[in-house]
Amino acid sequence: MSRPRPPLPPLGLPGILRLGLVQAALGGIVMLVTSMLNRIMVVEYALPAVLPAALIAWHYAVQLSRPGFGHASDQGGSRKRFILGGMALLALGALTATNAVFVMEAYRVAGLLAAGLGFAMIGAGVGAAGTSLLALLASRVEPGRRPLAAATCWIMMVAGIAVTAGVAGGFIDPFSPERLAMVAGTICAVALGVTVLATRGVAEGPPVAPERGPESFAEGLQAIWGDARVRGFTLFVLVSMLAYAMQDVILEPFAGLVFGFSPGESTRLSSIQHGATLAGMLTVGLAGRWLAARLPGGSRALVVAGCLLSAGALALLALGARMGEGFPLRATAALLGFGNGMFAVAAIAAMMDLAGIEGPGREGIRMGLWGAAQAVAFALGGLVGAAGVDAGRTLLGDDAAAFAIVFAGEALLFMGAAGLALKVHMSRSDVPAAAAGVAT
Repeated sequence: MSRPRPPLPPLGLPGILRLGLVQAALGGIVMLVTSMLNRIMVVEYALPAVLPAALIAWHYAVQLSRPGFGHASDQGGSRKRFILGGMALLALGALTATNAVFVMEAYRVAGLLAAGLGFAMIGAGVGAAGTSLLALLASRVEPGRRPLAAATCWIMMVAGIAVTAGVAGGFIDPFSPERLAMVAGTICAVALGVTVLATRGVAEGPPVAPERGPESFAEGLQAIWGDARVRGFTLFVLVSMLAYAMQDVILEPFAGLVFGFSPGESTRLSSIQHGATLAGMLTVGLAGRWLAARLPGGSRALVVAGCLLSAGALALLALGARMGEGFPLRATAALLGFGNGMFAVAAIAAMMDLAGIEGPGREGIRMGLWGAAQAVAFALGGLVGAAGVDAGRTLLGDDAAAFAIVFAGEALLFMGAAGLALKVHMSRSDVPAAAAGVAT
């Protein structure tokens, strides 16, 4: 009988930053296909805007495979293998989708089929790499540093998107298919290289708990779904991320239609919001451990506070839609961003904490389930927000009233998410002593 391996030491800050580079690489490739390729399809190739929107929704739908990838990484002995394989699949999908655009010009049906295949590979690659990365962090980062790990991953992803967009934007002009192919190939090659270097030498513990042994996907899913904490947290992720995603596509149109902001002014408003989001993330990432130790409810209080701040800001936006000129729109957008940043990082840290609450062996499938719920919310969020505004403008004939109704609905969703968070045990510290460490 082989001697059990001793537990690995927790990852320190250098290890967390290294794995954060994987998230930056992932964000860079996703930017290529969801932002740059989106614009090129609509503007340079004059394709219907609904086409890239449908492909992006399709890549989110494919991410419902996340629980399967998470379970496979639990059972397969190496999460790094799934991270590397997922990134390779993501890069291949991005290149396939890019080349599909060229094909569409002459062979529309063949191009559409190739694009569908490419975005399916993109969704599967994101699911495999992203889920396994978070599961690896959940198993290797001590609880006190999980807010920092969550903030690092999110911030590095945003940084990867921003840096890739800036560099790619400098090389894509003047546009030509050859330049697009060169930019896409370079982004994918660099992302894969960064992933290989970032994961090299990162040690892993045995994913399967020795006392539990291997189990099928159905057995693993049945076991975790039988846990009320998992069901409650899944519903929380779905509701909160739906509220989070709904605002993305309507804030800038709101500023333009209701407050008369120019394109430049509305872009600067978005920059203020995202800057405040970064500040909220950093606050929880750097001071989350200290705050959780001093707030009633511990880490759960940070999640609730982020949800309530976001709900309050959205309620103010609904009020501001009726007030019009004189309303402090920029300050309210900053409050919304800060609340969003707090909530997002605290929620991901809670995911990491809950993923390993029963010990090793099911971090991946839990992370996969919550990742799938997040993908559904992101796929629906923008669509629901935009459709709600369009329906309100058509039925009411009043732009301000339409936006006010949607913002009020988002505020209610965030308040509902806060209520759900209060009912769910989000860390080892708030699990009743009799239940702690016991599989349910």
